[in-house]
Amino acid sequence: MIMFRKLGIQLYTIRDFMKDEKSLDESFAKLAKLGYSECHTAGNAVPAEKFGELAKKNGLSIIGTHYDYGKIISDPESTIRLHEIWGTKNIGIGGMPGEARVSYDGLMKFIDAFNRAAETYGKSGYKLTYHNHSFEFVRIKDNKTIMDYLYENLDPENVTFVLDTCWVAHGGGDVRHWMEKLAGRIDILHLKDLMVYNDASGKVAHTMTEIGNGNLWWDGIIETAEKIGVKHYIVEQDANWSKNDPFEAARVSADYLKKYMN
Repeated sequence: MIMFRKLGIQLYTIRDFMKDEKSLDESFAKLAKLGYSECHTAGNAVPAEKFGELAKKNGLSIIGTHYDYGKIISDPESTIRLHEIWGTKNIGIGGMPGEARVSYDGLMKFIDAFNRAAETYGKSGYKLTYHNHSFEFVRIKDNKTIMDYLYENLDPENVTFVLDTCWVAHGGGDVRHWMEKLAGRIDILHLKDLMVYNDASGKVAHTMTEIGNGNLWWDGIIETAEKIGVKHYIVEQDANWSKNDPFEAARVSADYLKKYMN
């Protein structure tokens, strides 16, 4: 099997341990020790320069962001300046505005605004990125899902997808089908497992979990990722951490994924 070389993490996973300069430095050091060399941001509690400095100090490259949608749309100058400081060309959002999730007209308004912004950023060598959840798999018009409309209408030249494996499966999508469908449009892949379990009442439920502890077929996902040219493999786990410790969860996922790395 073809294997990848670098493993990253979405820092939202450890969001409770990034409150100030000291905790950030310690957290970055822990991630590096676990084998992570790249990171995907979700906010910063210290000035951008210091944030970037601490990441570099601990051997972490910032490969993309989840940034403020309003600032992306209204203030390209400061948005580009921050991403220049961090050394990444991937400017992203973690999800679309609320009205776009429930209304076809709202969705198309969002797509139009995002595309126009992406064209502006594209002239400076940047790309906007879109990260999915499961709500994008709701059918919103003409028996098409929100994800269908994003696929059909987001600018393939200036917008890429941060495909989240867990949320695709949670939404009823086939992970590898969507990876193949978006070939050439996924630079960053979010690796997150989905587990089926019986809740306290005995009903079947679903939750995110560490890589290898759930139901997703990782041999197939990694093989497809390599085939379509994914550049950054990013572990993300929002909740349900082993031993209630996000660093332990990050360790479990990293240890599992090391068999795919060279």
